[in-house]
Amino acid sequence: MATVHEMDHPLIKHKLALMRDKTTGVKEFREAAAEIAMLMCYEATRDLPLKEITIETPVAEARVQVISGKKIALVPILRAGLGMVEGILEMIPAAKVGHIGLYRNPETLQPIEYYCKLPNDIEDRDVLLLDPMLATGGSAIAAIDGLKRRGVKHIKLMNLIGAPEGVAAVQKAHPDVEIFVAGIDEKLNDHGYIVPGLGDAGDRIFGTK
Repeated sequence: MATVHEMDHPLIKHKLALMRDKTTGVKEFREAAAEIAMLMCYEATRDLPLKEITIETPVAEARVQVISGKKIALVPILRAGLGMVEGILEMIPAAKVGHIGLYRNPETLQPIEYYCKLPNDIEDRDVLLLDPMLATGGSAIAAIDGLKRRGVKHIKLMNLIGAPEGVAAVQKAHPDVEIFVAGIDEKLNDHGYIVPGLGDAGDRIFGTK
C-alpha cells in the first residue's frame, strides 16, 4: 500500500486556511499555493541521495554533503497543477518541467489524455506529479498510468487537498506511488467535490470564475 504523508507543519496549516477562505483573492490564493508547494517539497525530497565532497571555506578545508546528481522532473496536471510549479522550482531550479492535460469524457466520466509533453529523458528522472486537488483520484491515476507507459519508474504525487476516497483509489491503483498532501478532508459530496475543500483550484488560481 502506498505511503501517505499528510503535512503537519504550522506554516502549511496557516496558508491552507487562507486558501480555503472564499474571500481570499486570486493573488493571495496563487501565492499560497506556490508557498505550500515549496514547503511540501522539503518533505517530498527528504530521501534524495547525498555524496561527500571536499571544498575550501574562507577558513579551512571542509568535507560537505551535496545532492548526488539525482534528476528531478515536475509534471503538473493541467491546468491547476501549474500553480504548484513555481514554488518547487524555487527549491529545485534545475528540475525539468513536463505537462499532462486531461479532460473527463462526458459519457463515461473517465479521464482522457489530450496533451502530454515531457522531458526527453523522463524515464531517467524522479517525477513529482502535481495537482492541487485529489478528489476521486481518476485524474491522478490516469496521469500516473501515462507516466509509467512512458518508462517513468519513480513517481511521487503531491496534492494540496485530498479526499479519503481519492487517496484510497490511488493507493489501490498504484501502491508504489507515495502521496504527499497538505490536508485530507472529510469526504466527497454528491457532485464529487471535496468537503470542506477550497473550491475549484484552477478557477481560483487563474481568476476564471
